[in-house]
Amino acid sequence: MTIEAVIFDIGNVLVEWHPERMFDAVIGRERRVALFADVDLAAMNDRVDLGEEISEVVPELARAHPEYHDDIMLWHSNWLDMLKPDIPLSAVLLRALRAKGVAVHALSNFGTSTLALAEQHFPVLKEFDSRYVSGHLRMMKPDPAIYAAVEQGTRVAPAGLFFIDDRSENIAAAKARGWQTHLFETPEGLAERLVAEGLLTRPEIAA
Repeated sequence: MTIEAVIFDIGNVLVEWHPERMFDAVIGRERRVALFADVDLAAMNDRVDLGEEISEVVPELARAHPEYHDDIMLWHSNWLDMLKPDIPLSAVLLRALRAKGVAVHALSNFGTSTLALAEQHFPVLKEFDSRYVSGHLRMMKPDPAIYAAVEQGTRVAPAGLFFIDDRSENIAAAKARGWQTHLFETPEGLAERLVAEGLLTRPEIAA
């Protein structure tokens, strides 16, 4: 079926997301490895991605782990340092698709206030036709319900959706619904796939 809409993930597709890199730079790798082993930071981040406020969730976890209090608080104070740099070619591809009249949407696990902060620094995050964000919807990938929300919102049949994500479990959930998919590894690989699908030309991916 012809692709009618392209759905972009955000983290590690349009902007790099590497908490470990920030923590290594600030507290050192050894301390970071211990912190990540002893404290469930991923679960904390899931709460933010499901709509809770980062300014409340991070201090709560820090209080529960006084031995790591200051380290955990970095997740709030240094949050932007975990989300960088941008991936320029991905932005080129997104803009090229839109210039050709292809509908482009976002489907991302992202908090509400953190996304508002991110889009101040990365304007491309505001350039979608629509966004389906876990923090607003109170559901997250790979829950089938969030994919259903995209189908309902875009009014595009599953086979007409082309989804780009860097996580295999999110790709698998989309495939299970009949979406076309691309597991993102490099922007160059995505560019080649978009050309192969007939969505863009080689001159357009080199813009």
